[in-house]
Amino acid sequence: MRIGELAERAGVSTRALRHYEELGLLPAARSANGYRRYDEEHLRALVEIRTLVGLGLSLEETRPFVECLRAGHPTGGSCADSIAVYRSKLAEVDASLARLGAVRAELAGQLERAVRARCEFTLEET
Repeated sequence: MRIGELAERAGVSTRALRHYEELGLLPAARSANGYRRYDEEHLRALVEIRTLVGLGLSLEETRPFVECLRAGHPTGGSCADSIAVYRSKLAEVDASLARLGAVRAELAGQLERAVRARCEFTLEET
């Protein structure tokens, strides 16, 4: 299939596909007239990339998953390098959740102190 068809089937722009090709994530074969040619494996890799990006991975972080698919594995996440990326990303998410938990606790404390101070101030006015 040509680039426009792949873009339409995957729901992405042709510009994005060219960008993925520049990064080496989605190399295309070329026909005699120079047009890019894609097949179902490209679509599969593209779906994998878009899914992972949707989970917060960078395009570079998707590389091991795409390489795993290219190596013939049934899923992009079944290779050691992909599992390492999953572990790393999960650790990042856990750290972010811990930071957010600390921020939430601080905000809740600030709110509680502010409400208490307002109530005390209101009582003093009367």
